Amino acid sequence: MAGAAAIPAISHGASAQTYPARPITMIVPFAAGGPADVYARLMAERMRISLGQAVIVENITGAAGTVGAGRVARAAPDGYTLSIGPGLSTHVINAAIYDLSYDVVKDFDPVALLSFIPQMIVAKKAMPADNLKGLISWLKANPDTALQGTSGVGSAGHLAGVLFQQQTGTRFGFVPYRGLAPALQDLAAGRVDMLIDLPLNSLPYVRAGTLKAYAIMAGGRMTIAPEIPTVDDAGVPGLHMSLWYSIFAPKGTPKDVVDKLNSAVVDALADPVLRARFAEFGHEIVPRDQQTPEALRDLQNTEIQKWWPIIKAAHIKGE
Repeated sequence: MAGAAAIPAISHGASAQTYPARPITMIVPFAAGGPADVYARLMAERMRISLGQAVIVENITGAAGTVGAGRVARAAPDGYTLSIGPGLSTHVINAAIYDLSYDVVKDFDPVALLSFIPQMIVAKKAMPADNLKGLISWLKANPDTALQGTSGVGSAGHLAGVLFQQQTGTRFGFVPYRGLAPALQDLAAGRVDMLIDLPLNSLPYVRAGTLKAYAIMAGGRMTIAPEIPTVDDAGVPGLHMSLWYSIFAPKGTPKDVVDKLNSAVVDALADPVLRARFAEFGHEIVPRDQQTPEALRDLQNTEIQKWWPIIKAAHIKGE
């Protein structure tokens, strides 16, 4: 009887020791070739070295990332199906603007927090303001006149604009586009007045003199654009919004499996080649002590407490 009772524990231990015994799938809930996809493929290739198994990236798109995230929520909790990407969108914002078939907190186990990439406030070249305080003054003097382009209702840029209005007491309209590219094109052409988006997308226009950059929405300057002030430097402290990249597993994934995955992430993020590539994309890798499941869960909870009331007050619903 004692021997029989020990069998489950032995089996579990043997299973943990052999993980991973086959390839792992990391689901990117956004289109192939986009920033999240490129990021995931770099992580997957480096994690393969530590895990000793292929890490396959699969793109499952639809409904602002909810389809791909839902696939992970319903997957077997064995460590062979993970989600990777901008967690602020898939594991915070989407729960407030869509009716989901899964719970973004209860149906996932955090694996690791990876990096941050802050938003940047830019405007058309003809905007008369030369700095962020000047922009705010102009917007206050011309309420309900300016238009901010966004990549869609409920997108990070849209919510950053709502936060901007709340914290500065300004009023302007939003123009949702089907993606960022047409929004940038219209901004450069002067058909909309401003945009809040990832620096990597707007910096080429800024450096070509086509757009004006006002501030980075974070507390520290960016490695790829140290010349652009932060909102704190520009006189609007605390007007912060960053996307953060993360890895989640289905709820119930064994802790020792999560630990192995987290260890592979830590090894990957310590690689100087990978760090350099991520810096080129505008990502700031989180310090080692924040690359943990606990730090990811704490951040998710903090972001939920911040953004859900803002989204509700603005009556934002997904298209």
